[in-house]
Amino acid sequence: MTSVLDVVAASPLLAIVVVMALGTVLGAVPFGPVRFGPAGALFVGLAVGALDPRLGEGLALVQTLGLALFVYTVGLAAGNTFFRDLRRQLPLMAVGVGAILVAAATAFGLGGLAGLGGPLTAGTFTGALTSTPALAAAVAAAESQEPAVGYSLAYPVGVTVAILVVAATVTRRWPGPRDPQPAAGLGLLAVTAQVERTTTLDDVPGVRDQGVRMSYLARGSRTRVIAPHELLHPGDQVVVVGPQEAVDAAVAHLGVRVEEHLADDRTTVENQRFVVSDRRIAGRTVADLDMPGRFDGVVTRVRRGDLDLLARDDLTLEVGDRVLAVVPRERLAEVQDFFGDSERRVSEIDPVTVGGGLAFGLLLGLVTLPLPGGVAFALGSAAGPLLAGMVLGRLERTGPLVWRMSLAANLTIRQLGLLLFLAAVGLASGQAFAEQALTATGLRVVLVGVVVVGLASVLFVLGARAVGVSAPRAAGALAGLVGQPAVLAYAGSRVVDERVEAGYAALFALGIIVKILLVQVLVIA
Repeated sequence: MTSVLDVVAASPLLAIVVVMALGTVLGAVPFGPVRFGPAGALFVGLAVGALDPRLGEGLALVQTLGLALFVYTVGLAAGNTFFRDLRRQLPLMAVGVGAILVAAATAFGLGGLAGLGGPLTAGTFTGALTSTPALAAAVAAAESQEPAVGYSLAYPVGVTVAILVVAATVTRRWPGPRDPQPAAGLGLLAVTAQVERTTTLDDVPGVRDQGVRMSYLARGSRTRVIAPHELLHPGDQVVVVGPQEAVDAAVAHLGVRVEEHLADDRTTVENQRFVVSDRRIAGRTVADLDMPGRFDGVVTRVRRGDLDLLARDDLTLEVGDRVLAVVPRERLAEVQDFFGDSERRVSEIDPVTVGGGLAFGLLLGLVTLPLPGGVAFALGSAAGPLLAGMVLGRLERTGPLVWRMSLAANLTIRQLGLLLFLAAVGLASGQAFAEQALTATGLRVVLVGVVVVGLASVLFVLGARAVGVSAPRAAGALAGLVGQPAVLAYAGSRVVDERVEAGYAALFALGIIVKILLVQVLVIA
């Protein structure tokens, strides 16, 4: 009689989707203050993979595809912020390299004391810092599969410890003098102010430096959209939009705040959110739209995912953004056509740019560089697509090609890729994990892995705080240092802050390169 295991083993796709479903359930279960989130697929995969060796066979392509999808979409989302903040993140990168060096030295010392040997120590190091590309380099250098055993035992330890450190870090409010306030943390409000003295719009605090936006103007019995460089007179009423502190400064300059809000009267001027679905608009800045010249209107805010952003002139629009436009009521239809305002089109992806971008990343990962000792170095399917995504995310668009996708589509593909990757890794590593998990050697590997990732994580967080980095960026960078998508996903589930992904992008590729170089030394040590 055919057993359940026989049925599942005969269909690798069935095994993966079952692990993904059960892993998602496990990831939602709270263990004290921690939920493992997508990492639950890894742990369920390890348990299921340990039941039958057939369950972990032939999953390399799925694992590579899932990882490539995940890191590419992370790169697209984080590229703009990463390059904008590159100079600011250099000290954080230096701290990351130092933490990895400490981790390698610790693995070398404790591995020798525990009698693990070079290949097993190297595998423990790569597993504790969850680096599949470094494991591949270790296997090639050792010319055996011994590093894979250490990797499979230390990998779940690395994920768990890193998530615990991130849980204790990501919501902290320590000072971050090197970090600007995130767009997610500003909080925007709109108030109506009455002008008490003659002033030009450009003289209002926050207008020139784009700290506030102005929209409505009521003069006498007429209400209209305010014009650029407007001269304001006593008795005028205007709407000021921005963060609390900037709005207060603008109102203090203008006169006094009034309770009756101009935006509530939509007789002649309308405010409405429009979805950016026209790809000709995506990749353009707010200034490029020329709303005053085209429609006698103004854009004051842009809703992106869970963030409400002030519509600065240099803000680049993305597919899926919801712009709040203030325009004359009779021009609403024109504005709607201009932005597209189609939810269906937003949910679609462009196969040309997605496929082309992924192909570029995978080709980049295939480029090999010779290292001393006859070892070849390649970015692989993890760092290659990540770097490609970061570059293309920074470019935004190339002629008619819009590289970035809507945030909703990005997050959907990212989640799918992450679950595919973790489920495949768990199924493939289940047998090796089960064979060594309860042995004396396995226990020593686990203990060394705990110390390696724990020491590196704590030192990195302390170093990040010392160089003036905020807790959210430090948490994201720790996920990049460890090289674990599940840790990034966990950090992102705790806070809405773009600095998390920017920190991850800053350390992920750099961490892979440093770990690949160091693992060569550990194998022969």
